Amino acid sequence: MRYQPDRTMGMPTESRLTRSGRISGRSDLFPKLVSMQKLIDAQHFAVYRLHGSGLPHKQRLVCELDNWGSANSVVGKSFIEAYGEALIEHVDKSLLPLMWNGRDSDSTAETPDFAAFTQRLKPHLLPFAGVAFPVRLGAVGNGYTVFTAKFMDLSSDMIVELHGRSCQLMMELLSLDERRSQAAEALSEREIACLQLAGDGRISEEIAEKLGLSVHTVNAYLGSATIKLDSVNRIQAIAKAIRFGYIS
Repeated sequence: MRYQPDRTMGMPTESRLTRSGRISGRSDLFPKLVSMQKLIDAQHFAVYRLHGSGLPHKQRLVCELDNWGSANSVVGKSFIEAYGEALIEHVDKSLLPLMWNGRDSDSTAETPDFAAFTQRLKPHLLPFAGVAFPVRLGAVGNGYTVFTAKFMDLSSDMIVELHGRSCQLMMELLSLDERRSQAAEALSEREIACLQLAGDGRISEEIAEKLGLSVHTVNAYLGSATIKLDSVNRIQAIAKAIRFGYIS
């Protein structure tokens, strides 16, 4: 039975890239990917970005997010071995979605009403079928959102919808990287030191004694770091600093 998308999905305005609510970390992207996964009854998803520059043989696909589960490394390695080179070559030439069939005869990915606007990868290389949506946003924004399942039957409306969401998701990944870079450049050594000690559970008086500063100065450093990390309070600033890798 063919998957029947919600009728609202077919409205032209639904597939436009829009500015979504600001996300604070990659964990905020998982609910969006799960939502996309459920729309097509996929079993797993993964987001890959192209790293490296120059000729395709010098580039590689790096997995940024996935829910492969306990078999993460095995499945991810198998996927790249099967289709990595083809995906790298494809994204430089075309933005048509890629689809492939699995090893079993009933493991297929189909789109009867949109086949002319997709391309097929070599079949029977993996134990699952799937679809990969290419995204091309510049030197650091090229990659794919991948969905896999035992069987897929996708309508044209659903492919257009998911492709648009894939572009939006990649833009949000780029935004996170940019904000992380800006924060890393903006935070001073003193701000990072104060955040680290605060994250270790030290109060301002203890931090001041440890660093040989006044309590007023410590609070000033923590306050400025909180602003630079776009946080509402010290606790959120510490959480973001840990997530971004500035403190441990």
